[in-house]
Amino acid sequence: MTDSSRPPLAVFDLDNTLADTAHRQRFLERRPRDWDAFFAAAPQDPPLPEGIALVRESSDECEIVYLTGRPERCRRDTLDWLAAQGLPDGRVYMRRNSDRRPARRTKLEILRRLATTREIRVLVDDDELVCEDAERAGFTVVRAGWAARSAELRIAQEREGRT
Repeated sequence: MTDSSRPPLAVFDLDNTLADTAHRQRFLERRPRDWDAFFAAAPQDPPLPEGIALVRESSDECEIVYLTGRPERCRRDTLDWLAAQGLPDGRVYMRRNSDRRPARRTKLEILRRLATTREIRVLVDDDELVCEDAERAGFTVVRAGWAARSAELRIAQEREGRT
């Protein structure tokens, strides 16, 4: 049963939704992919103005939750980046370091768990497969189409379960 006494949740992805990862895509174009360098460069991600504005706007009526495929080992850098952008505080859900399942599975699992006790007003994500599965499960979705699409990141999200 959802708790209607608490504000609804607005759930935001990070990479290519709030944070522009274009400068670190080069680490995924190598073989083997350099995941350590890819995630180490995340603190230098420029903010994506459309996503940042949507978080701030959503925080007027919703509690903000950040849901990312980044591994747990990136938590400190992620929290520092969110604070540096002046974004609202919110719980941050991250992938376990050893979890390589596709983003659409890990994120939908968390969304369903959150929805058992809270209304989820919206999910904002750039990953088309995450968005499709979330919509099929009954969630309202905003597709974050404001960042440059990367085939390498899409493969990483879906096939390699890395972000």
